[in-house]
Amino acid sequence: MSGSSSTGRTAIGEGNRPAAVGDGREPEGRQLEQLLATQARTVNAVSPLLTIVVPTLNERDNIEPLIALLDAALPSTNWEIMFVDDDSTDDTSKHIRALALADPRVRCIQRIGRRGLSTACIEGVLASSAPYVAVMDADLQHDEALLPRMLDILQREHVDLVIGSRYAAGGGLGDLATNRARISQMGTKLAGLICKQDISDPLSGFFMCRRDVFEGAVRRLSGQGFKILLDLLASSPRPLRVRELPFEFRTRQHGESKLDTLVVWEYFALLADKLFGHVVPVRFALFALIGVVGLAIHMLILWSGLDFMSLEFGAAQSLATLMAMTSNFFLNNILTYRDQRLRGWRLLRGLITFYGICGIGATANVGIASYLFNANQTWWVAGILGVVVGAVWNYAMSSIFTWKAT
Repeated sequence: MSGSSSTGRTAIGEGNRPAAVGDGREPEGRQLEQLLATQARTVNAVSPLLTIVVPTLNERDNIEPLIALLDAALPSTNWEIMFVDDDSTDDTSKHIRALALADPRVRCIQRIGRRGLSTACIEGVLASSAPYVAVMDADLQHDEALLPRMLDILQREHVDLVIGSRYAAGGGLGDLATNRARISQMGTKLAGLICKQDISDPLSGFFMCRRDVFEGAVRRLSGQGFKILLDLLASSPRPLRVRELPFEFRTRQHGESKLDTLVVWEYFALLADKLFGHVVPVRFALFALIGVVGLAIHMLILWSGLDFMSLEFGAAQSLATLMAMTSNFFLNNILTYRDQRLRGWRLLRGLITFYGICGIGATANVGIASYLFNANQTWWVAGILGVVVGAVWNYAMSSIFTWKAT
């Protein structure tokens, strides 16, 4: 064959039979290597100055437009984008990895078995090495044109954190629905309970900071909910020097908003964690609160069984216990362990283990209370201590065996 070295290829037959490749690689493999080599030459090989962390959940259609916008906004900055995907059902992570084959600035962390915007941002920052880190949403509602100015302020001024603010003079909520705007404004006011700095938009999801600022607070972060900026401000060991830059909140073009009633619940969980989480873990407090709801359900079913269904006490008590445990399981799955929510067959397995754990907890409750009562302890003290022992057992064991981290 013309233009080929005899050492590079060896003929295996006559006519049109293909030639074997000396290095054993298929043509597709060589083409992929050539593509990657070409892309690597077009992107500066120096470590990135800026990492942009973008949490995603079913945002496939927004990925390429976002990368294109960042390309236009940061033409002279060595940057990378770190997508942290919570196992999207629309193949967002698969799509990101396909893009990453051609652009080494694109990286992806796919999380399975856990969810949460704040923890996604934390993992994304810790998986990077750039001296400056930014956080923004994948829905294209944040103004990427502010990124160069944010970076310039951090590099040139004595500032720790630059926030894109919807409420600073010149900013705005755009076409945000009235109910969402009210929720956002109410949340901003409540943020004052844990954030004492004078900031117009502590709930913004768009900010940039130096890596050392984030690392200085990371072990104090709650990781609750979706307001990582508020968590960072409330967790920092010292007051941060902050600048706010106004921007107009844009309208989502693709996908659906993740804001729902449960997200609001997570926000209150974050506030609670920062207010008294150092005394009682918020997850345990939520677990105990749902236990109180379960007690109310138990008493309602017991009363109904005795008065309306004419059941014997033993049968009514058994039905009430089963219904209370079942309601507790599903409420905890939705609220207390939302970031580790069980689905499918794992939901059924979790329910069975929860029944077993609560059965042992009830036995411990009765046993401890009876022992204390027989030891001449006041009846109500014995009863409360029995309940506490049962609750702690149920919480600890269900955290390990029912909603164990994956």
